Amino acid sequence: GRSLLERQVAVLRAAGISDITVVGGYRADQLEGQTWRVVRNEDYAVTNMVATLFCARDAWSSDADLIVCYGDIVYEERVLHALLASRAPIGVVIDRNWRAYWERRMEDPLSDAETLKLDKNGLIVELGKRPRSYKDIEGQYIGLFKVRADCVAPMETRYDTMDHDANYDGQDFLNMYMTSFLQNL
Repeated sequence: GRSLLERQVAVLRAAGISDITVVGGYRADQLEGQTWRVVRNEDYAVTNMVATLFCARDAWSSDADLIVCYGDIVYEERVLHALLASRAPIGVVIDRNWRAYWERRMEDPLSDAETLKLDKNGLIVELGKRPRSYKDIEGQYIGLFKVRADCVAPMETRYDTMDHDANYDGQDFLNMYMTSFLQNL
């Protein structure tokens, strides 16, 4: 009886997060009148996730950590608490046990999955490419990450100084996937 967004907001609030902004595109009017701030991506039909994220730029602060989550994911409160506890400049939640779930969802998980490679310290060194084999996938990015407060302004600067005419992993700047932006960071 509750939407995914309502479930996410409940988890965020249970973790003590009260300043919540939702970016909407098509049918953003359905988001109005809730317990969160709504920002509209007027260019939703010709942009992708990164451009959508930056529509909310005026709503975030460089004095506080920035939590970003896709509106169509489900995660447990314990996952959010682990992310909040991370002191990494950019903390990215990944599912290391992704394959069993994906095999239940589709015949060929490799056709839809993206690469995610970690170094010996657990830092992401590759993200969001087309995998050649399951060896290229040490987990799957779930659509939830945190930018530490002191890294928010540098993230904005990186976005602002990116070549708007360039191609990012097969996507033009306005249609860049979040994994491509995270890889760039």
